[in-house]
Amino acid sequence: MLSTVWSKLIHSYYQPETDRNKKNPPVIYSVLQQTKLLELSEKEAVVGCENNGVRLFLEKKIKEIENHFFSVTKKRLKIRFVLIEKKTKKETPLLSYEPTIETRLANAGLSIKYKFENFAVSSTNQVAFAAAQAVVANPGKNYNPLFIYGGVGVGKTHLASAIGRKILENNPKKKVLFCQGDVFINELIESIQEKTTQSFRRKYRRLDVLIIDDVQFIAGKERVQEEFFHTFNSVVSAGGQIILTSDRPPNEIKKLEERLRSRFLGGLTVDIQPPDFELRTAILLIKAKEKGILLDIEAAKIIAEKITDCRALEGTLLTIYANFFVKEKKEKIDLEAVEEFFSTQKKNNQKKITVDDVLKTICSYYNIKLSQLKNNSRLSNFVFPRQVAMYFLREHLKMKQEDIARILKRKDHTTVIHGVEKIRQLLLKNPLIKEEINKITQNLNLST
Repeated sequence: MLSTVWSKLIHSYYQPETDRNKKNPPVIYSVLQQTKLLELSEKEAVVGCENNGVRLFLEKKIKEIENHFFSVTKKRLKIRFVLIEKKTKKETPLLSYEPTIETRLANAGLSIKYKFENFAVSSTNQVAFAAAQAVVANPGKNYNPLFIYGGVGVGKTHLASAIGRKILENNPKKKVLFCQGDVFINELIESIQEKTTQSFRRKYRRLDVLIIDDVQFIAGKERVQEEFFHTFNSVVSAGGQIILTSDRPPNEIKKLEERLRSRFLGGLTVDIQPPDFELRTAILLIKAKEKGILLDIEAAKIIAEKITDCRALEGTLLTIYANFFVKEKKEKIDLEAVEEFFSTQKKNNQKKITVDDVLKTICSYYNIKLSQLKNNSRLSNFVFPRQVAMYFLREHLKMKQEDIARILKRKDHTTVIHGVEKIRQLLLKNPLIKEEINKITQNLNLST
């Protein structure tokens, strides 16, 4: 009876190949197969796990499993996972359990989709890619820490995750953990509230590889920086590897403690630039192959020419696929389909551009915040984008100078006159500035 109930639950997770995109069953299905229902009462189900890795993985999903158990058996029970004791020598030994790569990645907090094989390389990221390969070859020795920085959507998370995955593939016994900066903060706060800081420290300080994504979030938080400082020292002193990503280099992270800044700069700091045309084309072709979409290379070039934001590339590809490949039953996305898509999009969007669209696009392009665009800073990093915003609001949205000054929090309209005129002059003299303005124009779907 016990085995029948638990077997029913396990197999309810399995989906036939006709109902899912992947050939392999979900990870949770594979892991649950390594368990056994030991006890079943009116209030509790005790489930035995063959090893501690299986137990820890399932405990993270206990609420989901309890809800699923209820949907299958109509019994609302608490589920408790325990470790099955190893049998004595006189007994028949248990079959050894070798977790799949999917299970290892899940336990390490790594996404299955990020790997070196689908990371497109060009001149904008080749140094960071080479550094990542060096870390994989000799973790803890080459470039420790490896600090990767760059704007949104340039591939920092992908590359950092690929390092963790490859190290696990090379040595499954390595203790690897990928963690978002804000997750590290939340876990620490929770451990303080629940008085479980020792458990928190055991989790992070005994790792072979620690990857913190968006580490800039810890800046300005005194207790968090204190804990991370000791975590950093513990991992590195034990021969472990630290990999960090951020939207800016260590010396530009405000409110970061100097002792942490010093350690971040003690390894290798590399940047990833926004993808160039060739890289954007390569990314599109890789994404299309992953999703089983037939994409003509000339069509890919047109998309890459018009869409400069890396994250928008995949969205555009899927939209075109839905419009032409699915609805019109075309065999592949060709040049004609892409040109028709952008032509239609231009007609639909031309009249819908708002002030917010302009400001958000400019902030995204120059990798600054809206508050920085509107503040009184005279740093060129903020002044020039502000003048570009003035230019677009005046030239394309035909706004009054007084209104532009009010939106950008300038004292009067004379600043707007100066800013617009400066961009006009630069467009005549500087081809690089002209290229920047054209890219922003394309991103906004405005007529050039």
